[in-house]
Amino acid sequence: MSSTATNGDHDAPSAILPAELALGLALDLDPTSYQQRQRSLSEAQDQASYYWDASTMAPLNVVSAAAIARLRAYKPPPFPIWDRLPVSRRAAVLILLFADRRGDLRVVITMRAASLRNFSGHAAFPGGKADSLTESPYDIARREAWEEIGLPMDDSKIPSPFRIEPLCSLPCSLAKTELAVRPCVAFLHAEDKAGSPPSPTVDEAMIPRLDAKEVAAVFSAPFAQFLQSADEAPRPGDPPLPPGHWYDGRWINWHSGSPWRVHNFHVPVHTQRVTTPKVRDDGQAALGDELPEEEQQVQRFLVWGMTGRILVDAARIAYGRDPEFEHNDNYGDETLITQQAEQGSMLTEKKRKEVGLDALKEDVKQSKA
Repeated sequence: MSSTATNGDHDAPSAILPAELALGLALDLDPTSYQQRQRSLSEAQDQASYYWDASTMAPLNVVSAAAIARLRAYKPPPFPIWDRLPVSRRAAVLILLFADRRGDLRVVITMRAASLRNFSGHAAFPGGKADSLTESPYDIARREAWEEIGLPMDDSKIPSPFRIEPLCSLPCSLAKTELAVRPCVAFLHAEDKAGSPPSPTVDEAMIPRLDAKEVAAVFSAPFAQFLQSADEAPRPGDPPLPPGHWYDGRWINWHSGSPWRVHNFHVPVHTQRVTTPKVRDDGQAALGDELPEEEQQVQRFLVWGMTGRILVDAARIAYGRDPEFEHNDNYGDETLITQQAEQGSMLTEKKRKEVGLDALKEDVKQSKA
């Protein structure tokens, strides 16, 4: 097997930066060189001003600012099959990015609750199936993020000083449950006001309200790390890495023998606050509870399958480079989805396997494999 494989969806991301942005980013953006030179925060903010007013955003460093710019500029190829899909075949997930104190991008990931029928205990993005044919993929993703992690659908209800900016959507992926899943990328800003103390970061202050029926835990991972084959080296003051390794992968043949790379990322969570719901007497999930003491021994969460594949695709587009490990050249699975549609399987309504409100609710979540 060669280092890459393709289903022929398309060759390269169409994230061409405008000329003035490209000029501004003509600085050396090589990550290794960047770490060696340790550009000052003020310089990074100056670069960020090419994309938006730096005073109203999280303090992105120059590499993260360039990544956000590429995502904003990215346009997925046309995919007319989506408009022909029945509502039961449409799904979307939210790739929610935010900046940490160092200006590096992190991505929000959830662990599915064990009460769900399919793929319980698996890492996933907030997301699920469409409720109607009129919902856009971004609307689907935001609605599901509200149901799963308490992220308000109405931007005006997002607590200050945070705001969400939609960046782009990615080519659709094909879930094992035969759903077309559209990833939607958004950035969670933490706005700073002149003369005020720096805003708290997302992981420090915006702890979501969790739904104990759907989400077992919420954590985050360094976004750029999904292009790396080994763990990020501990930073000064960090504890040693937990036992285990960051990445392994394998090739499988999927749908008529198409080569598909399975990525397994073992995300360390020993240096962050992992939140999980606790059910109160009234049956509602409490806000922002920490992981129970008996579960704090879990120091790595496994991110794999469709979620791992989407993370690799998104990071390739954002950082403008390929990963250190073998991967599919194409983004998403739109060629496979088109083949399935031409054979008729994707254009028919999915059959409900069980009856009852609880069964229907679980079936709606199957897209999060």
